[in-house]
Amino acid sequence: MRASLVQIDVDPDETPESRRDRAAGVVRAQRGSDLVVLPELWTLGAFAYDSFVSGAEPLDGPTARAMADAARDTGVWLHAGSIVERAPDGTLYNTALVFSPDGALARSYRKIHRFGFDQGEAVMMGAGEEIVTTGPPDATLGLAICYDLRFPELFRLLTEAGAKVLVIPAGWPASRREHWRLLARARAVENQAYVLGCCSTGTHAGVEQAGCSIVVDPWGEVVAETDAAEQVLTAELDLGRVDQVRTDLPVLRDRVLGLPAPTARTRGNAAAGG
Repeated sequence: MRASLVQIDVDPDETPESRRDRAAGVVRAQRGSDLVVLPELWTLGAFAYDSFVSGAEPLDGPTARAMADAARDTGVWLHAGSIVERAPDGTLYNTALVFSPDGALARSYRKIHRFGFDQGEAVMMGAGEEIVTTGPPDATLGLAICYDLRFPELFRLLTEAGAKVLVIPAGWPASRREHWRLLARARAVENQAYVLGCCSTGTHAGVEQAGCSIVVDPWGEVVAETDAAEQVLTAELDLGRVDQVRTDLPVLRDRVLGLPAPTARTRGNAAAGG
């Protein structure tokens, strides 16, 4: 599988409409990739709380339509990062969208762990309740968003649901860049899975973004990573390596202590049997 991570610059001087069109063009330029990934809340900025209410959109809103068209035109699985979703009842969610190569919305995932410590996203948005996997059967994707990376139990549940590739769009701050790299490698080693972390770059709402998008293999080795400039990171994933590592070092089989009964429901990929 060829994966391309689009590390897009979130510039407050660029309108969301302009950035949406620009991102769609970058996605279309990735023809030949199997999976393309965008960052968290890239249309507005992950820390641009003042624009969340006015910039919220439904699952069939302008970002979803633009990304569906781009996925269909390019023939790729497109993880379109996340949007500020406005649910029918008015609740806001930080929601990831994944489109299949025919442009259909394959799955959405509402971020379970909200960042902000009693402010910002933590009080403005609802919390997701579902563990979500999707993607082609031989490369089941486990979905998480940014702050989720700090909670290993989520990733173990995704692995138990069949995930081989853990995909994490983010708006991670530059001040904690090394946490991003460390945690991405830890989640890969713990779950013997690929980790794809796609972060935005630039500065918005006064917060410098980390960039440093990263691909980590199931052994915890960094396959590829970026610096803080806007760019596309492309890497080849050997999905057979996931099974090989899990066979050679069967730590998942040797697990003894169970997790508390999850409050989140699992919503898997029916095609993958997840």
